[in-house]
Amino acid sequence: MHPVKTLFKIPRNPPPTLLHPEKWCRGFNHFISQCLIKDFEKRPSVTHLLEHPFIKQVHGKDMSLQKQLAELIQEQQQLGSVAKTRHERIHTRRPYRVDGADKYSLDDDLVNLEVLDEDTIIHQLQKRYADLQIYTYVGDILIALNPFQNLSIYSPQFSKLYHGVKRSSNPPHIFASADAAYQSMVTFSKDQCIVISGESGAGKTESAHLIVQHLTFLGKANNRALREKILQVNPLVEAFGNACTAINDNSSRFGKYLEMMFTPTGALMGAKISEYLLEKSRVIKQAVGEKNFHIFYYIYAGLYHQKKLSEYRLPDKKPPRYIDNETGKVMHDIVTKDSYGRQFEAIQHCFRIIGFTDEEVYSVYRILTGILNTGNIEFAAISSQHQTDKSEVPNPEALDNAAALLSIGSEELQEALTSHCVVTRGETIIRTNTVDKAADVRDAMSKALYGRLFSWIVNRINTLLQPDKNICNTENGMNIGILDIFGFENFARNSFEQLCINIANEQIQFYFNQHIFALEQMEYQSEGIDATTVEYEDNRPLLDMFLQKPMGLLSLLDEESRFPQATDLTLVDKFEGNLRCKYFWRPKGVELSFGIQHYAGKVLYDASAFLEKNRDTLPADIVVVLRTSENKLLQQLFSSPLTKTGNLAQARARVTAASRSLPPQLSAGRIKSPKYLLKVDTMEVMRHPEETTNMKRQTMASYFRYSLMDLLSKMVVGQPHFVRCIKPNDDREAMMFSHERVLLQLRYTGILETVKIRQKGYSHRILFDEFVKRYYYLAFKAHETPLGSRENCLAILEKSKLDNWILGKTKVFLKYYHIEQLNLFLREVTGRVVVMQAYIKGWLGARRYKKVKEKRENSAVTIQSAWRGYEARRKYKEIRNRRTDAAIHIQAAFRGYIARKNYTRLKNSPGCVADPQLKSSSSTSEFGCEEHWQQTSNQSSPVVPDFPDKQTKKNDLDEISASPFIRRHSFKMSVSQSISRSWSVAEHQLSSPLRSHKKGGSENCLEQKLRTPRRRCQQPKMLNSPEDNMYYNQLNGTLEYQGSKRKPRKLGQIKVLDGEDEYYKSLSAVESAPEDDSFLSSPSPPASRRVSFAQS
Repeated sequence: MHPVKTLFKIPRNPPPTLLHPEKWCRGFNHFISQCLIKDFEKRPSVTHLLEHPFIKQVHGKDMSLQKQLAELIQEQQQLGSVAKTRHERIHTRRPYRVDGADKYSLDDDLVNLEVLDEDTIIHQLQKRYADLQIYTYVGDILIALNPFQNLSIYSPQFSKLYHGVKRSSNPPHIFASADAAYQSMVTFSKDQCIVISGESGAGKTESAHLIVQHLTFLGKANNRALREKILQVNPLVEAFGNACTAINDNSSRFGKYLEMMFTPTGALMGAKISEYLLEKSRVIKQAVGEKNFHIFYYIYAGLYHQKKLSEYRLPDKKPPRYIDNETGKVMHDIVTKDSYGRQFEAIQHCFRIIGFTDEEVYSVYRILTGILNTGNIEFAAISSQHQTDKSEVPNPEALDNAAALLSIGSEELQEALTSHCVVTRGETIIRTNTVDKAADVRDAMSKALYGRLFSWIVNRINTLLQPDKNICNTENGMNIGILDIFGFENFARNSFEQLCINIANEQIQFYFNQHIFALEQMEYQSEGIDATTVEYEDNRPLLDMFLQKPMGLLSLLDEESRFPQATDLTLVDKFEGNLRCKYFWRPKGVELSFGIQHYAGKVLYDASAFLEKNRDTLPADIVVVLRTSENKLLQQLFSSPLTKTGNLAQARARVTAASRSLPPQLSAGRIKSPKYLLKVDTMEVMRHPEETTNMKRQTMASYFRYSLMDLLSKMVVGQPHFVRCIKPNDDREAMMFSHERVLLQLRYTGILETVKIRQKGYSHRILFDEFVKRYYYLAFKAHETPLGSRENCLAILEKSKLDNWILGKTKVFLKYYHIEQLNLFLREVTGRVVVMQAYIKGWLGARRYKKVKEKRENSAVTIQSAWRGYEARRKYKEIRNRRTDAAIHIQAAFRGYIARKNYTRLKNSPGCVADPQLKSSSSTSEFGCEEHWQQTSNQSSPVVPDFPDKQTKKNDLDEISASPFIRRHSFKMSVSQSISRSWSVAEHQLSSPLRSHKKGGSENCLEQKLRTPRRRCQQPKMLNSPEDNMYYNQLNGTLEYQGSKRKPRKLGQIKVLDGEDEYYKSLSAVESAPEDDSFLSSPSPPASRRVSFAQS
């Protein structure tokens, strides 16, 4: 139990009690019950417990109580700890362990038995079966007894337990066989094959499930969805391919070979299913006590509970004829049994997980229900004046239902069922079918529908589970094949299906004998090994009697099937006349029967309907009609070719125009009358370019022969691993071991001979080159490349300290357990190498990381330095521009303010006064205003005054110089340290009236005062702000001084600009615009003119 769940369950469960209350006194029981109360509100406190009578009587009895406690502890220690049951154990993160798993038992492997006989082996198996140890080793072969109950030994914890460990570390298990195949595939880079054989009901299908489960766990696919898909494959395929028989409720009615694809590193990347010899005849008829395929009952129950029977034209009271039986309880079981409904939901889940679309699943359901409705079509004979063997459909309801579900026309379907085309000398003749013939055509159509649908489902699964070529390289991949085929059957009545099944089991037994006995003893002789020859029952002659040409049983069956007048009786007579061997006999008094002595015992076959089942004819008219279906899936089923094994080809079907619709001649004929007035060769319509040329002559026997060839070609590629399933009893009861039944199976499977050859023989035979290449790490250094010689093999074997091995001429002969020991040694050496590589790679990685880290840090410092420099320069530029803009705005605002003030003052004056006294007073007033401005201005800014125009007349300058106001003004400018360009404008405005008055007149006095001042580019720059001073100092420091060759000035000293100054030249580069002949013309100042300011 999980700890969190335990915490929640503690307060809910009743409080614990003493294990045996009767052994203790009443006072102690009451005291313990008070201590164990869970409700804290009702629980007594410590003070109350100390007042309990049981505690009070302890006072003064300390020594006696100590002795009693010591005796009690000693008794408990002698009894030992009580192991908790599974449901009481709390789950932790510790690895799961099986009790006694580390103790290897010699009974786990029958090869370790000292006495080898049938009684000893039977006794050993029965003893282990009674202890629920259903698995036993025979060397590297696993024997599995069907327990007929669920065992809790297949959980993920057991999968971890049997992952890459020594086989003797744990009890025998089917997971160990799967792990051995997986480890061999990864270690040797070879395909593997797990062959599961046994009788019907021995547990082969369930064993295949468990192997797939463990291989999926070992594969650890990166895509979790892929693992889920592979685990859902078996339930889906078995729902369509398994059925209930007289001896097995879930019997496989087809052969299945599942190939699980792995990458070279062992990761699962895909899967593929190959299906063989589906028992299609079960669709139309079942023996007494048997049922149809599971899917029909599942879908009927699911649609019933979903209330969709009417949608699929199924009756809700009487079951269809194909699933009805003699008991009449089919509908009752469908309605009442919950298992059918759950299985239907499980099938829907499988479809969804694997990747089938809703449209595909809907089409599958319609085809299945169409098959059930097809079985309800009944025929009646009608007689006319010219024909007496004509048939018709008296009740068209079932016909209409089947045609609607199959999306075909009911009239076309009826014509195809009640008549057929015969081509004679280039002409097509339409002949009617009798009632029996029409029923056979109906049943053949149902079998073809189900068989092709089953093949399509398998092909669709293969498409959805194929490896992604963009992610995995399928060329270098490896496979583990799992063969789950129908078991050997011997019923009260055995027909053509049982003959095919038993021949297939004969072939599997021959494959087992070849690998275990024949090939091994042949190599003993060729390599000169002195080994004891083990006698075994070889079924090669019996297999030749079935498969050889032209006198084999299957060849005779095909030959007789080609004769139109042949009957089942003539077939049995032909068998008796040609099969003259000890394996065939014909019982007396029974005409249509013959017997075969199989490897598993004698089987009597009923030859009734042998020829009909072997021919398996499907009229071309049925194919043509089904190709006209509007159901795309149904079109594909009958437009794709069939392979030599009788399955639907996986290649995409090319549906031509002829296959999508009826031929114009055929449809025209049917329109004119119920008869075919215009005849066509319908076989020409149904032919496909990829179909075999002898499509008409293909029989079930030929399909069976090619299926066996294809199956063996896949099995012989991989290294085999065998699982022999044993059926302990015929009643399917748990814990019941039938001595005679098990002994019979052990005899015909050759278990006793297998034990002997595994005990005395050498199951692994490896060439010298391969052995050295595989295990040279054990005796040589990694950089050495030893040759594949006998001496090097000997060195490796001696280094490994193995015993009981033999060296042949070209091969090393090893026991079955030697390979496991060598692989463990190799894994240990490889593990050490991996650890050393891990440390070295870690050290190299750390050093590489340190270098990269230092390089990145240096790069970061460089980038940070460059960025900080860029950011500093950008911020400095922003500050400089902002301060410059601010200075310009301040200067502009102040100059505007002064200009407006002067303009207002001049505008408000009464006019231009010619009186000198008035001029003097006015000038004095203006000078006072300027003097006030100078006192409030910035005293630290150097000032460069504007120079008068060089073109000013000399007499004007003299007059201005002679004026007391001008002299006083000049003196004030010499002692001032800050003046703006606006003062120059004011000065010119003040001097303009004087010049205008001298020229004679006061009428233009105001106009002269409002003259536009000089342009900026025509005036020397006045440094009247700290920003201007800084800018000029920077410029003066960067440019080479080319002025009047004076010594450098100190900061803050006034500079007088002359014509030789570079800065002055740069400011005077732009020529002035021409002005009128007024006083405010602006030529450049003379280069030789200098102005000196006296010190105050």
